[in-house]
Amino acid sequence: MMILEGLRVLELGRVPPAELPGMMLADLGADVLKIDSPREQAPTDDERRFEAHSHTNRNKRSIALNLKAAEGADVLLRLARDADVIIEGFRPGVMARLGVDYARVASINPRIVYCSMSGFGQDGPYRNRPAHDLNFLALSGALSLWGAGDAPPDIPLNLVADYGGAGMHAALAIVLALLGRERGGQGQYIDISYLDTTIALLAATPNLRRVFSQQQVPSDREGVFCGGYPYYSLYRTADARWLSVACSEPPLWSNFCDAIGLPQLARFARCAEHYQREPNAEEAAARQAVQQVIGAQTCRHWEALFADRNACVAAVRTIDEMLVDPQVAHRGLVDAVDHPQHGRIAQFASPLRLSRTPPRLRSAAPEIGEHTQQVLTSLGFDAAAMSALRERGVIH
Repeated sequence: MMILEGLRVLELGRVPPAELPGMMLADLGADVLKIDSPREQAPTDDERRFEAHSHTNRNKRSIALNLKAAEGADVLLRLARDADVIIEGFRPGVMARLGVDYARVASINPRIVYCSMSGFGQDGPYRNRPAHDLNFLALSGALSLWGAGDAPPDIPLNLVADYGGAGMHAALAIVLALLGRERGGQGQYIDISYLDTTIALLAATPNLRRVFSQQQVPSDREGVFCGGYPYYSLYRTADARWLSVACSEPPLWSNFCDAIGLPQLARFARCAEHYQREPNAEEAAARQAVQQVIGAQTCRHWEALFADRNACVAAVRTIDEMLVDPQVAHRGLVDAVDHPQHGRIAQFASPLRLSRTPPRLRSAAPEIGEHTQQVLTSLGFDAAAMSALRERGVIH
């Protein structure tokens, strides 16, 4: 038996970051039903195949339901009566206008755990603003710490605010609320803000250690992880590849310096003051000396050299290289499942390693509305009633 088997989740995610918590629950056995909007036109075969590979929608079912129609909202309420969790990613106020907000659902199902994911949370002066990952990174101050000098800040895809921030925090909050329900019998409302969770991640970094204690605001050029110190940086190799060096512990840095033939640079190891200042001229020169050595050999040469040198060094992989990496293969991080129309569907596996109740890839992502008939039948709708709903554009 899977650890979340029997847990019923209704998901109105709208965007992949808001689908991530449901995917994590589904990987562990929860029955996650996506509430999708009906399609305006039939998808092509290529579109169907592409959707079947959706990472954040695997292990889920889908019903196509028009919530703007009163009958559609009524169907959702009937599903909510027996649900354990609802996840929604609309702007604040939308679910209330549809008549399916937390207050309404909790009145018929007080055990519901209801999670709202929005850019700025359910209150505050920004609550109605539109925004995406890059905006949250900008407003949180995190973006000001990436990049160097007058160059634009680096954009780390949409990994941080969307997935590491809101998605992961929502999944944790849902599981904690379910634990609380087991102890107290009642569900509760969860208000997840993409901006809040981004700031929470940033707060854990060394860069912010002195913001409150010493009123010291960090800049992009200072701190151990700014990239300017020789022991924690990226270096260009002779074949135009990049080598990451993260020897932030002095013994590891010493090993690195010995390996590249520059033992005299061991004195530039990390020290406490590096956390609050930018590299000085001597430290910058040490980094340049390392670059000259690294730049004289290929990336493959350095990978082979550091394979057993007890130093934190790794080549910057491309995605295709990562897919055939022996460590990735050994850990089984690429999985696959059979699909009745599209054959073998490959997926990245869950990274969770639970010894007794491991996650499992059970099905590929559903087609929008794939389970509409199945779900409505379970609610007592007969063929005639479903046909009428379909004609009125309530279901698809």
